[in-house]
Amino acid sequence: MAEIVKNDTHINSMDTIGRLLRRRAQQNPDHIFCRWKNAQISYRQLDQSADRVAHELHALGVRQQDRIAVMLPHHPDHIVTLLALFRMGAIVVPVNTHLRGDSLRYILEHSVPAAIIADNAYAEQLCSELPASAHPIWRATIPEDAPTGSSVLAYPDLQALIAGRPWEDKALPDDTVAICYTSGTTGPPKGVLITDKMCRCAARSSELLSGIQEGDTPLFWDPLYHLFGIEVVILALTRPITLAMVERFSASRFWRWAAEMGATHMHYVGGVIQLLLKQPPSAGDKKHNIRIAWGGGCPAELWTEFEERFGLKVHDSFGMTETSALNIINTEGVPGSVGRTLPYFEAKLVKASGDAASAGELGELLIRAAEPGLITPGYFRNPEATSDLLRDGWLHTGDLLSQDEQGRFYFYSRKKDCVRRRGENISAWEVESVINKHPQVVESALVPVRNEFGDEDLKIFVRLKPDGDLSAEELVAWCAGRMPRFQVPRFVAFIEDFPKTSTQRIQKFALSRATDDCWDADRQPDAAAGFHATSPRRGGGAPLLKESCNAVR
Repeated sequence: MAEIVKNDTHINSMDTIGRLLRRRAQQNPDHIFCRWKNAQISYRQLDQSADRVAHELHALGVRQQDRIAVMLPHHPDHIVTLLALFRMGAIVVPVNTHLRGDSLRYILEHSVPAAIIADNAYAEQLCSELPASAHPIWRATIPEDAPTGSSVLAYPDLQALIAGRPWEDKALPDDTVAICYTSGTTGPPKGVLITDKMCRCAARSSELLSGIQEGDTPLFWDPLYHLFGIEVVILALTRPITLAMVERFSASRFWRWAAEMGATHMHYVGGVIQLLLKQPPSAGDKKHNIRIAWGGGCPAELWTEFEERFGLKVHDSFGMTETSALNIINTEGVPGSVGRTLPYFEAKLVKASGDAASAGELGELLIRAAEPGLITPGYFRNPEATSDLLRDGWLHTGDLLSQDEQGRFYFYSRKKDCVRRRGENISAWEVESVINKHPQVVESALVPVRNEFGDEDLKIFVRLKPDGDLSAEELVAWCAGRMPRFQVPRFVAFIEDFPKTSTQRIQKFALSRATDDCWDADRQPDAAAGFHATSPRRGGGAPLLKESCNAVR
């Protein structure tokens, strides 16, 4: 397929997602874009569906550059909705379907969407948090407790779709098409402004990392409320591949699905590799056609084991939402390395002194684009954070890496106060702010710890009021109704007092990263008889660890 490229080496500056979809529908109309359960969706059907939904949303009041929150399940309707909004030039605000309470309320209040498109399965957690300014548009029937004036979005029947009036694409390559909220480090989540070109850059980076070719079939479980899910959809427009779409990730059914759907590639994020290796070995471990597992965060100690057990190759990477998802990729198979810089980015490591880090030395990773428009314009309604992120032409990642003599990068740790748990970035501030609302809690501090799988997990230190009498079980149960599951701490330690600076900021580096000195949610009575009786309450005396925070990866 011919591409129109203007003064760019890698990412087309004249294209858009909507135009890319239209070309696919014209040049490969019958190619199967996606298989979903018993249905097959062609490029032609996808294009016509996006047009139909764009016209319907316009009739419901959606306009170009309106911010539209989207809270939908992993379903082809979600893909159609995103592509319709991109085609209209609206701005998508993806909402994690697990959010509830303060986390959900913050994103909806901060983004001030003109409308929210949601499945009525999320009505219970959503209706009480809907801002007055957002017009609710429900995917199915209107929930009983939905606000007055709610609308229903009628998705077209893909199997009996009749071509209608095409939508005239209005989006431009440098227009903002999404605001993706990433968990902050010392404050609330930040809304990363994502342009059309950044989305297509993310897809191009995934293409280079995965080595995917025309006719390949990735097993597609990636949540569409993350950029790494959106980029796979656009990848399937960039190359005529077929998405083998399943509702969600399942470690126990993963390889059976892969074999049944003829998958050739799989994507992973933190925790996926560990969960797959935890499954009992079976004859199906190699009875599939997957050649490449691509993603980020494969532990070096599990790399070779994963490749040999499942008969595939691992391609790892480093990136962030602010830099179009991926910047550094490892397709060489060097365990533990995140690889080399992609050709349309530049990267360097800088020590705290401001000097360049030498080979083998730790330094903060700084990134800039070698082509225009591949770095975020900034954070939505947050000029201070934008100024801190983008300085002197470089994006400051806040991540510590090293580089070997051959130019390969190795990730070490984050300078930021953020934990990454099973692919989710979790703001310590978000978790602490909820826990600090408990009537018996004075203050708390969240730190990352390594669990038995080598993945990051959550450990919360809690200081109670002098007359407080709160068990770990009670605290976790209280959290479960006020935050998404992935934010609920697994480890709980009660502490008499926190080590603090002269300005009364908690010194988290001095808090123990051990997991055997505290209450563990995975060792509750149903998992380990009798543990409840020894669950620590206040004054449990969690020890301090006198070492720098960089000692804990």
